Amino acid sequence: MLARAARHAHAQRLETCVPGLMVHSATAPTGLLPGVYEPMLCLVLQGAKEVLIGDRVLRYDPDGYFIASLEVPVSGRIVEASPAKPYVAISIRLSRESLAALITDAPPLAANGASAPAAGFAVSPLSREIVDPCGRLLALLDAPHDVPVLAPLLEREILYRLLQGPQGCVLRQVARADSRLSRVRRAIGWIRDHYDKPLRVEELSELAGMSAASFHRHFKAATAMSPLQFQKTLRLQQARRLLITHTDVSRAGYAVGYESASQFSREYARAFGCPPARDAVRLRGDASAFADAAA
Repeated sequence: MLARAARHAHAQRLETCVPGLMVHSATAPTGLLPGVYEPMLCLVLQGAKEVLIGDRVLRYDPDGYFIASLEVPVSGRIVEASPAKPYVAISIRLSRESLAALITDAPPLAANGASAPAAGFAVSPLSREIVDPCGRLLALLDAPHDVPVLAPLLEREILYRLLQGPQGCVLRQVARADSRLSRVRRAIGWIRDHYDKPLRVEELSELAGMSAASFHRHFKAATAMSPLQFQKTLRLQQARRLLITHTDVSRAGYAVGYESASQFSREYARAFGCPPARDAVRLRGDASAFADAAA
């Protein structure tokens, strides 16, 4: 798999001819790169990466796979890569619709008592059951004429294996429209679409169909952030994108919803390690400093 992926790794992040399959590579460690992870599975074939999600730090390498079942803002960095042994990884988008269609055919999981609030991301030990179909999906890069017929079958097999694995319970919750995790996902969608607007947790909990206390507990468990922290992270990431396009600091802060320039500068410096004006100069001098953090 490493040899095949490396042959196709012509960019830091390559969208392949197989729908939803991307190949990632780097020849040196990186600093923290902000981004938003969509639901996905990631296998590192060589090297290692760390992601910071809220107050959690996760490392993944060839011994385990990373899975995100919800949209979450992250900061990621490649920690093992060199010209001789580059970082090489593949990621596969996870379709909620495909999961929902599959769970009716998948065997039920054994009951494990009362269900606790679930995290929307995890690193799990890699197994042969996951590696085999992912390897066959990757092999389609060398047989693109087979993609229309075989890729959907392999996607279904991969999703089935994930449903039977350590994160199967979480993925089943995401696929079920009435689950608490799906309700949290609904609130996440609202925050992403309205990150620059005032956020009222009571209105979000009503949207999710939960009490305010229950919503806050489940949201924090799923994302490692409170709803307000989630919104602030999205705001600061978007402001950073604006700064690299030569938007001035005050305008960037107001554009993402801050009413106070001084508050924006304080929170930006706390998140990224230096004030926005100084960070903007650094970002503009290094085009790769704000690459997509995904996988």
